Amino acid sequence: MNDMNYEFNENIYQTQLSDKDFKRLSDFIQNNYGIKMPPAKKIVLQGRLHKRLRTLGIPDFASYADYVFSKEGQGEIIHMMDVVSTNKTDFYREPAHFDFLRGVLLPDFYSKNKSRTLNCWSAGCSSGQEPYTLAIEMEEFKAIHPGFDYHIYATDISTQMLQMGTDAIYKAEVADVIPLNIKKKYLLKSKDKVNPKVRVVKQLRDKVTFARLNFMDSVYNVSQNFDIIFCRNALIYFERENQEQIINKLCGKLSDDGFFFLGHSESITNMKVPLQTIKPTIFRKK
Repeated sequence: MNDMNYEFNENIYQTQLSDKDFKRLSDFIQNNYGIKMPPAKKIVLQGRLHKRLRTLGIPDFASYADYVFSKEGQGEIIHMMDVVSTNKTDFYREPAHFDFLRGVLLPDFYSKNKSRTLNCWSAGCSSGQEPYTLAIEMEEFKAIHPGFDYHIYATDISTQMLQMGTDAIYKAEVADVIPLNIKKKYLLKSKDKVNPKVRVVKQLRDKVTFARLNFMDSVYNVSQNFDIIFCRNALIYFERENQEQIINKLCGKLSDDGFFFLGHSESITNMKVPLQTIKPTIFRKK
């Protein structure tokens, strides 16, 4: 950032986000990315953006906002959204969904489409544990069902999370929920005893394609239709009106009779969306 002529200050972390600058940034984030930013989130936003000020050597939030909204700072928006977006995820999060996938959905699909590839979309995939859990389940199904094949498309707003998903390297402890026999088949262990990590095997990594997508885009630049869409625990950060619009755009990419999954705290109650409830948070396109 030599062109900005800012002198780095080791006490930069002490700068405060003013109400004016919070409104500039929060309005932009909500209007362009849909993430709710009420006044109560000011301290959260301040804390998350401090690292960007330190990285760039910018002395205060007013200067940072000026930079973000300048022609030269357009690339910073991606980095800002990396730290603003919430990225909570786990392997086998909400296991009832994977029980349904294993016991109902995959057998149903296979009985009707023995020679067609199943396409699945993990929308709001964070660092990749969800799409890799899906891949594990589908790989296990594939092993005993001749002709079955699948592909998983995984999207998120955060480039950092997408890179983690592409690398597929995680702290060993996050895989504790995976049964040991499954871990042995699909996760490689590092030799580092101090900071042990695991990596998803290439066999599964090759089945997942990661890409950046903003839920607030007017049109989703996705060429294919999907048999399954997982969009779990991402929409809770959006206003209700935006949630409905996003679900409808996602359903536009869902095959007839395709399945749609939401997170445990999300619902479609009173929404005009083309979905029929199968089980709580599990739906099928009408």
